[in-house]
Amino acid sequence: MATKTVFTTGEAAKICKVSQQTIIRCFDSGQLKGFRVPGSRFRRIPREQLFIFMRDNGIPTDALESGKRKVLIVDDDQELVELITEVLERDGRFEIRSVNNGFDAGMMVKEYRPDIIVLDIMLPDINGKEVCQRVRSDRTMDDVKIICISGMVEEDRVSELRAAGANDFMHKPFEVERLLERMCQLLDIEVPAR
Repeated sequence: MATKTVFTTGEAAKICKVSQQTIIRCFDSGQLKGFRVPGSRFRRIPREQLFIFMRDNGIPTDALESGKRKVLIVDDDQELVELITEVLERDGRFEIRSVNNGFDAGMMVKEYRPDIIVLDIMLPDINGKEVCQRVRSDRTMDDVKIICISGMVEEDRVSELRAAGANDFMHKPFEVERLLERMCQLLDIEVPAR
């Protein structure tokens, strides 16, 4: 997938981590240059204009530069990690890091600031629920999506995970393509055609 060259106000808002209203206001006041789709009122922002706007306003441009969503996979099942990584790399829209325990996950979340975490809840050192709680206790991580994966099926544990801040849950074994679809939905990006 080629890197996007034109953004909607909603997409620009996500990249800049500001509200869509702010983007529209800046667009309408001429601070953020763009154009309207002929025959409609839709505003569109070319990539280079968004870049200039972000630079001028001191907004980190790394989200725009790579345009890739950052994924952190936390699982001690090396084969599964490789499988997920392979599917995500083939998709081309993700930057992937992986760790195999909860302690490293905690460190990596702070340093790497992923957009989404794929989290096995049965980790060797601490359980995934604790990882969820740690991520959710940091207000700056409110936008981070968490998909928990596990072979255990007790429904009450699933609701505990949701209460701890997980956005989604998948039972192992699952098709990695399904995981990719769920990730795209959570990140609000296009789901690949199957």
